[in-house]
Amino acid sequence: MAEHNELGKFGEEQAVAYLQQNGYDILETNWTFQKAEIDIIAQKENTLAIVEVKTRSSIEFGLPQDFVKPKKIQLLVKAVNEYVISNDLDVEVRFDIIAVYKEDGNFKIEHIEDAFFHF
Repeated sequence: MAEHNELGKFGEEQAVAYLQQNGYDILETNWTFQKAEIDIIAQKENTLAIVEVKTRSSIEFGLPQDFVKPKKIQLLVKAVNEYVISNDLDVEVRFDIIAVYKEDGNFKIEHIEDAFFHF
């Protein structure tokens, strides 16, 4: 497996553990619909959190969340609509980003709720 794939897998594992520690139930990981892949679908109370995980070995070229582009957001919205309809869910939907990055030799986790409204 390529090093960047291993880093991405590591970041997603860290994000899952972080969410679980913060009271979320993990419903799906790497859920796909057409061309879209949702990294994590988690639920806490009546909120469905659609989580895009961005992992970087450094923030030298920008924060991980800076790399979520409008095209990706469009694909995620389409995919989550399908997920909610096909599972007949009655929930609030929120789009989050979890950024995992190395700083001062340690990995940091930053959870940005309602991330798409911060762009």
